[in-house]
Amino acid sequence: MNIPDKIIKLIETFDYNLEMYKKVSYNETQVRLEFINPFFEELGWDITNKQGHAEAYKEVIHEDGIKVGGVTKAPDYCFRIGGVRKFFLEAKKPAVNIKEDIHPAYQLRRYGWSAKLPLSILTDFEEFAVYDCRVKPAKTDKVSHSRILYMKYTDYIERWDELVNIFSPKAILKGSFNKYVKLKKTKKGTAEVDKAFLQEIERWRELLARNIALRNPDLTQRELNFAVQQTIDRVVFLRICEDRGIEDYGRLMALKNGNNVYKRLFQLFRKADDKYNSGLFHFKKEKNRDNFDNLTPSLTIDDKTLKDIFKNLYYPDSPYEFSVLPADILGQVYEQFLGKIIRLTPKHQAKIEEKPEVRKAGGVYYTPTYIVDYIVKNTVGRLLEGKKPGPRGA
Repeated sequence: MNIPDKIIKLIETFDYNLEMYKKVSYNETQVRLEFINPFFEELGWDITNKQGHAEAYKEVIHEDGIKVGGVTKAPDYCFRIGGVRKFFLEAKKPAVNIKEDIHPAYQLRRYGWSAKLPLSILTDFEEFAVYDCRVKPAKTDKVSHSRILYMKYTDYIERWDELVNIFSPKAILKGSFNKYVKLKKTKKGTAEVDKAFLQEIERWRELLARNIALRNPDLTQRELNFAVQQTIDRVVFLRICEDRGIEDYGRLMALKNGNNVYKRLFQLFRKADDKYNSGLFHFKKEKNRDNFDNLTPSLTIDDKTLKDIFKNLYYPDSPYEFSVLPADILGQVYEQFLGKIIRLTPKHQAKIEEKPEVRKAGGVYYTPTYIVDYIVKNTVGRLLEGKKPGPRGA
């Protein structure tokens, strides 16, 4: 066992000053700079990008810990190989009790599960916990739920080889990380984020379809499908923008307070129309733009239906962290989602069923990411070769 001298020194320093570090005044930034960063450098990670890699290929991405309503909106570290995420690390100050406090564990598991990562780490250097992020997190879970490894700083020397053989870049490249992941796979309770999110938006579709059909009896079947699809798309788009810092966090959640929810929601849609100038929010006739939406502004949707949807989009009720949800997962979800259609019965009741062409084909098949990348590279990519962003017409 060959323990780096720097690790021994870190442990001795931490142990000697433990009482001071446990005070609330010793913050997360300090423990990251003084202990967590050098700890992972000794594991072999290029924490400060000394190799000078481009942004897309940095080994470690440091996120700004934007606090929104007391909740950090980005993982503190993302460890990558070749630009591909391998695991997140969420850092806490030593005053936090990682072994007993449920909130940091739930927060980390939401990040890892939403990003479809198998494992992620929670640490304040004093404690080091690893969670299986393949299990869908719930706010009622115990702090030990899905925790597959736990140790204290006093264990680092004895277990250093174990840490190196799992979490070092060399271990990942040699396949040891993947072997550990398979070995620790939870047999029960796993729920892929794409399947879970598909189930969620299918539930929204059913809620909206039934309510819109009931409250808007003059709608045709085609109009009903359009109205439901557009409403879901707009809500999901704005919610993702919130978690990624493009829109103010919590604006949809705020609509739960009070009445006339759809009317107030449409105010956000109109602001988005002005801001993004996209087909998703296109409610007024414009020169050289056809097919503006004059249907959904006049819909009637019950407050209860919309409040139900909004409640399940936010912490702690929602397990989703949209800031890290991969775009290809959204693509997979929507390909599956669009394989069904809303049918109106003679009594104007909404029923959800598979499209005839989907039934005939035996289901919807998602185009793998590597094929999409190849197509884009060899079409749009070639058109953009040698060109740089600039003013239109330049």
